[in-house]
Amino acid sequence: MSDDLNTIVTEDVNPVQEQSPATGEAPVNDNMIDFSDKSLKELVDSLKEFIDEADIRKLNKYAEVIKACFYKTLKKEKIATGFDEAAEKAVKASLADIPSDEPLAETASEAASATEEPAPEVAGAPAEETAATNPFAEIERGFKELYGKYRAMRAEFLNEQNTKREENFEIKSKILQELKSLVEDPGDLSAAYPRFRELQNNWRATGAVPPAKAKDLYDSYYHNVEVFYDFVKINNELRDMDFKKNLEAKEELCKKAEELAESGNSVAAFRALQKLHEEWKELGPVAKEKREEIWDRFKAATATVNKKYQAFFEAAKEQQVANLKAKTELCEKAEAIANSELSQSSNWAQLTVQMQDLQKEWRTIGFAVKKENDRIYERFRAACDKFFTAKKQFHSDFKDQLAANLAKKEELCEKAEAVMNSEDWKKTSDILINLQKQWKEIGPVPKKKSEQVWARFRAACDTFFNNKDKNNGGRGASMTENLAAKKALIDAIASFELSGDREADIQAMRDFQAKWREIGFIPFKEKDKVQAEYRDALKAKFGDLGADERPARHGGFQERSRTAPRQLTEKDRLIQQYVKLEQDIATWENNIGFFEKSKGAEALLGDFRNKIEEAKKELATLEAKIKEMAADE
Repeated sequence: MSDDLNTIVTEDVNPVQEQSPATGEAPVNDNMIDFSDKSLKELVDSLKEFIDEADIRKLNKYAEVIKACFYKTLKKEKIATGFDEAAEKAVKASLADIPSDEPLAETASEAASATEEPAPEVAGAPAEETAATNPFAEIERGFKELYGKYRAMRAEFLNEQNTKREENFEIKSKILQELKSLVEDPGDLSAAYPRFRELQNNWRATGAVPPAKAKDLYDSYYHNVEVFYDFVKINNELRDMDFKKNLEAKEELCKKAEELAESGNSVAAFRALQKLHEEWKELGPVAKEKREEIWDRFKAATATVNKKYQAFFEAAKEQQVANLKAKTELCEKAEAIANSELSQSSNWAQLTVQMQDLQKEWRTIGFAVKKENDRIYERFRAACDKFFTAKKQFHSDFKDQLAANLAKKEELCEKAEAVMNSEDWKKTSDILINLQKQWKEIGPVPKKKSEQVWARFRAACDTFFNNKDKNNGGRGASMTENLAAKKALIDAIASFELSGDREADIQAMRDFQAKWREIGFIPFKEKDKVQAEYRDALKAKFGDLGADERPARHGGFQERSRTAPRQLTEKDRLIQQYVKLEQDIATWENNIGFFEKSKGAEALLGDFRNKIEEAKKELATLEAKIKEMAADE
C-alpha cells in the first residue's frame, strides 16, 4: 500500500491531549464559563438552561463542571448551617454515587445502561427527606433530576451517533462490494471509470463508521482503489490526469500544512492540521515516483506543527510556575499592608492606593500552577479582605469621633452666641477667650460641616469684639481679636487631617494662607512669635507640598551649602538682594498698621506705600534675572 494512503500521523501529538468521547474532537476550553462562585440555585438554573437548549455538545462541556461545583457548594453550605460532620459525610456519599468526570459511553449498550443508573442517594439518610430535616433536600433532589435528564439526553445522543455510524458502515460496505466487483470485472473502461469516480464520491460523502470497524474497512477500500489504478488496463491519459489532479491537491495541502508550521498560534495550527489530514485521507493516489516525496513533505510539516504544539504546553507550565512566584510576592506585599498599624486617615488613603495597585497587578498575571491556583488566590483575597475590613472599621470609628467633636463645637457656638451681645467687656472677653481655647482642644469635625460651624463660632466672637472695639473707640481691642483669630487659625492648621490627595491638600493649604492674610494686624510684641508659630504649623502639616507653588520665592533656588566658604557669584548676590527686599516689604507692610490710625501720619503712610510698590517692581526684575542665569547653567 502507498504511503499517501496511510492514516493521520499521530506519533508527535501531545500525549495529554484529550478528546470528547461523544464527538471524537478535542474539547475546546476557550471562553469556559466559571461556575465556582455561583449559588446552588444559580447552578441548578444553569444546568436547566443548557438542558432546555438541547445542545448536547455544550452539555458535555459543562455538565460535569456544574455537578462538581454544585456538590462542593452544597457541602460548604451544609457545614455553614450546622450539619458539620454529618453533612460532610452525606455530601461525600452523594459524590461517591455520582462519579466525577465520568467518560461518555462509547457503545449503544453502555449508553443504554447509563440511562438506567439510579439517582445518587445520601448514605445513612432517610428515603424521603423533607425541608424540615434537610433544608437542602429539595434543591439537591431537583439537581439530581436535571442531571438524570442530561444523562438520558447524552445516552440518546450516543445511541443516535452509534446508529448513524452503523448505517454509514453498511453504506460503505455496499460501496466497497461494488468497488470490488468493478475491480474484478471492469468491463468497458469508458463506462467503468465514471462508475469508479462515482463510487469514490459516494464513499467520501458518507460519514464516519464505528472506530472498531474503520481500519479493516478503509484498508480494503484503499487496496481496491490501488488495484483499480495499478492493475486494470485503464486509459493512460485518464490515469495520468487523475494522478496529476491528486498531486496538485496534495501539494496544496502541503502548502497549507507548511503555513500552519509557521503560525504563531500553535493550538489553532494543531487543530487545523487534523482537518488537513482528513482531507489527505480522502484523496486518491499520485504517480508512484511522486508518492514518497509528497508524503515526506506533508509529514515534515506535520512534525513541525506537533512539536510546536507540545512546546506550547511545556512553556505554559513554565509560565504558570513564574505566575505562582509573582502572585506569592503580591501576597506578601498585601499581607504586609494588611498587618500595618494605622491611626490616621491619610495613611489609610495611601495604603488603599497601594492595595488597589496590587489588585490591578494581580489581574495582569495569568493562571498559576493548577494545584496551587486556588490556594494562592485565597491567600491574596484574605489579605485584601483583612485590610479593607480594618479600614472600614477605622472610618466608622473616625466618623463617630467627628460627630462627637461637631456636637462639642456646636455647644461652644451656643455658649458664644449667648454672650455675644453682652456689654460686660472684661468678663465676656475672658469667657470668649476661654471658649476659643476649648475650641482649639477639640479635634476635627466632618469636612462638610467644618467651615459652617467655624463661621458660626467666629461670627459670635466677631460680634462681641466688634461691639467692644466700637465701645472702646481704639485699635487695641481689634488687634487683640486678630491675635486670637490667628492663633485659632494656627490650631485649625494643626488639627487638619490630610486627605492623601495632593491637589486637594495643596488647595487646603492655600485656603489657610488666604484666611491668614485676611486677618488684620496684631500687637507688635506678639507679631514675630505668632508668625513663627504659623510658619511652623504650615511646615509640620504640609511639609514640602507647597514647594512648587512658590516658584518666585527666594528666586526659586535652594540655598547653597555653608559647610565651606566660597566666592559669591553674581547669581548668589542677586538672590541675597531678592531675599532682603522681601524682608523689607514684610516689615513695611507690618508698620503701616501702626501708623494708619495716627494723626498726621498720611505722609509717612504714603512713603511706605511708595517704597513697597517700588520694591515689588525690583523683585520682579531680580526674579527674571535669576531665572535667566539658571537657564544658562
